[in-house]
Amino acid sequence: MIDDVLFGKPLISLITVGFAGIIIWHLLSRQRPTTRLVVQILFFAAMTLILVGSGIEPHRFQGYESEDPQALLVIVAKTLWWIHLAWAVIGFIRLYLVLEGSPREARLLQDLVIGVVYIGMALSVVAFVFGVPIGTLVATSGVVAIILGLALQNTLADVFSGIALTLGRPYIIGDWILLSDGTEGRVVESNWRATHILTSANNVVVLPNSFLAKLGLTNVSRPDESHLLVLTIRIAPTRMPASVRQVMATALASCNSIVREPPPVVALKGLDATALELELQFRVTSPSQRVTARNEVLDLIYRHCKSAGLLLAVPAAASILTGDLPTEESARPPRVTPLELIEAIPIFATLTSDEKQKLAETTAVREFRKGDVIVREGEMLPSLMMVRAGIVAARHGDEERGRLAPGDFFGETGLLAGMQEVCTLEALTPVIAYEIDQEAFAPLLSERPTLAEEIADHLASRAERFRNGALPPEHARNAHAILKTIRTIFRA
Repeated sequence: MIDDVLFGKPLISLITVGFAGIIIWHLLSRQRPTTRLVVQILFFAAMTLILVGSGIEPHRFQGYESEDPQALLVIVAKTLWWIHLAWAVIGFIRLYLVLEGSPREARLLQDLVIGVVYIGMALSVVAFVFGVPIGTLVATSGVVAIILGLALQNTLADVFSGIALTLGRPYIIGDWILLSDGTEGRVVESNWRATHILTSANNVVVLPNSFLAKLGLTNVSRPDESHLLVLTIRIAPTRMPASVRQVMATALASCNSIVREPPPVVALKGLDATALELELQFRVTSPSQRVTARNEVLDLIYRHCKSAGLLLAVPAAASILTGDLPTEESARPPRVTPLELIEAIPIFATLTSDEKQKLAETTAVREFRKGDVIVREGEMLPSLMMVRAGIVAARHGDEERGRLAPGDFFGETGLLAGMQEVCTLEALTPVIAYEIDQEAFAPLLSERPTLAEEIADHLASRAERFRNGALPPEHARNAHAILKTIRTIFRA
């Protein structure tokens, strides 16, 4: 019965099985590649069995009579057989051609092999189904191939360059790269033709792979994304180079935007009558943090130089008389009195000169040795302290959350709202601080409610800035609580 159905009309049976296999193969989920392969093999085996049983040889061309009614059926049947053979081979390739740990290269290799399989299937159909001599076809199509090659020269160059970049893997999606022509950004897409780079200006630059393959490429994200910055500073030669170098090292140690390990480096580059030139080398977590880190480092260098009495050197190109240059004997370092520090803090900018002077007169000088604990976590500090010199580390538990440098202040939580400190504050270096107690601050808060709000707002913004790793989130809640308490008091 089965023999009659299959071999009674073999061509119709083969075509029916072929189209049924195509329909069922498309209905099966792509998430089940093994099942699809098994089904494909079963249909291909059934088609092969029908061909062998009916005496049809798909790998040989058998001439057709122009008036033979079965000629079309033979062409369709043999074409379907070759298509199913190609799909069965492709199923094996998709399932078993895998490069462990290299999915990108495996996918590229699969695509290349599958392309060869399709080309082979097409040539087999042309040769064994339609009887076209492949050798003659290839020879006569040489001129066409040359014309197409010249017309598609740039496209083919992009494709082959894309293959080379994929196999070489100089970068992957998400890497930050720097090209020799100055283009810099993060790779957001890479295909056969081009690579898309998102720059720091939030623009997408599309570079053809053939152009990209000719450029020198630096992968900033490897071996990790930490990025080295180099900053040159010129200081007036009014102190010994070792002392100046120590001040620069202290400034870098107080920076919250740079990487602690490996530690930053301060190198002496040159010394003449006009300046001591130093090179600061430090790392940031990613290239996107370069501007933030550079701004903070420059701000801290200014503050530490002012605190240590160092003078910035005039530009190298400036035309000045040598006799006017400051020396170690004649230089007058800038003073850092309580009044000048108060004037340098933005939250006191709205005070009048008399109010600043009165506040400065009530200021007491506090000195701490290296390693001294200024206030412990959970304790209240009922005074405002302004860092005159040195570095103060803020620790929450065993984790360091941030550092305070000259010009920073702390203790506002206890002074304004009577709250406990959420961080332990410890002197990393010898620290000099100016202290303003509650008694001295009370008249100002009564006369200027906006001053208290500005301090609370400053605390809130500082907590927001340190939310992702510097100071703990409790600071934000304290800041809002302080602001709410202050507004309640002064509106009553």
